[in-house]
Amino acid sequence: MVSMAATGTPARSRREPAGRSPPQDKYSVLLPTYNERENLPLIVWLLVKNFSESGFNYEIIIIDDGSPDGTRDVAEQLEKIYGSDKIVRTAYIHGMKHATGNYIIIMDADLSHHPKFIPEFIRKQKEGNFDIVSGTRYKGNGGVYGWDLKRKIISRGANFITQILLRPGASDLTGSFRLYKKEVLQKLIEKCVSKGYVFQMEMIVRARQLNYTVGEVPISFVDRLYGESKLGGNEIVSFLKGLLTLFATT
Repeated sequence: MVSMAATGTPARSRREPAGRSPPQDKYSVLLPTYNERENLPLIVWLLVKNFSESGFNYEIIIIDDGSPDGTRDVAEQLEKIYGSDKIVRTAYIHGMKHATGNYIIIMDADLSHHPKFIPEFIRKQKEGNFDIVSGTRYKGNGGVYGWDLKRKIISRGANFITQILLRPGASDLTGSFRLYKKEVLQKLIEKCVSKGYVFQMEMIVRARQLNYTVGEVPISFVDRLYGESKLGGNEIVSFLKGLLTLFATT
């Protein structure tokens, strides 16, 4: 089981403002997009606002998977507005290669993950020197808003079954809002073989196998404002197959 205990708090410089990271820390936010033309300007604005107010060094990497709705054009405009040092556009498979931060934050671009939680992720990571900090909808003040009963049952059911079979040591296995130490994320990607919704679950399971530490921050998850969810029957079947595969191999 993944250890949730703190492993020590880094010493602070006398001149370092409370609540802020040392100057050498940089956070690369990976934003995978597909048909997010309406959502992208707002999520980028919120990210810039929260990072600027918190004082953390950051960059936003927009990873487009060939969106036909003009997402790429919007990303180009955002790069001109905020500057190429803060907004980086890249193809899907090359996203990690362009990250210059020593910490990686992965989140959805559809506004279901609010950037206001990122400073909490960073504080949590520093408190326990965690390898991973995962947002959780199912602990503390976390919650889900905008889903119908069917979606809530599917998500809760998936997490419940996963907890019984895999005992991962984290309360939200299917969420994708996470902060990683860069070297930890690179190692996990090398180990993981799943795709789609199973991938997020496998990342935590492999982290447990490699004795990486995981911290959790309660988050509010809000269903997307624009566009359509990709969750369908095929994804549910794939999730169950992936779950059974992990159970048989871990």
